Amino acid sequence: MTPRRYRPLIALLLTALPWLSAQAEKADRGKPLTIEADQPGTLDLIKQVVVFNGNVVVAQGTMAIRADRVEVRERADGHRSATALGTPARPASFRQKREGVDETIEGQAERIEYDSRGDVVKFSGSAQVRRLRGDTPADEITGSVITYDNGNETFSVQGAPALSTAAAGSASAPAAGRVRVVITPRPDAAASAPK
Repeated sequence: MTPRRYRPLIALLLTALPWLSAQAEKADRGKPLTIEADQPGTLDLIKQVVVFNGNVVVAQGTMAIRADRVEVRERADGHRSATALGTPARPASFRQKREGVDETIEGQAERIEYDSRGDVVKFSGSAQVRRLRGDTPADEITGSVITYDNGNETFSVQGAPALSTAAAGSASAPAAGRVRVVITPRPDAAASAPK
């Protein structure tokens, strides 16, 4: 039998990272959560914090998160927050199948934050989020900060702050605040479109 004091931490580990849960594969929530890392991790039972460092891989069903560092916290109200940290050269990433369709959401950024209270995922620092239909890229959002409100199924995207031409390195650097969204028509919508 599991001692009572360990139950909140075990619950935290089993349910902490169902990123994009409302549209994510529902079966993922009932699958074991596996965390692997190159360096030892810490589990603070009093503060309800789990920290892993060094080529961290978190997997639960179809969900996979890769980062240099992953921190998971459970607040007193039972809500959880998680942060996956990468670097510009090696960003944090996630990938998860969507429920009921042959689609996968994947993304990467220097920092990925999840807050279960609002069911919001925030990608910061050279952020990219893609939707794949099967193995084919369909939609893509690129910006400095991308916020996905899963409950409302909405995205917001912000560009990088302005850089001087000298700081940017050349006149061909992207314009300040520039973001990019590519939306591909669904194959069935393209076939039924009037000619």
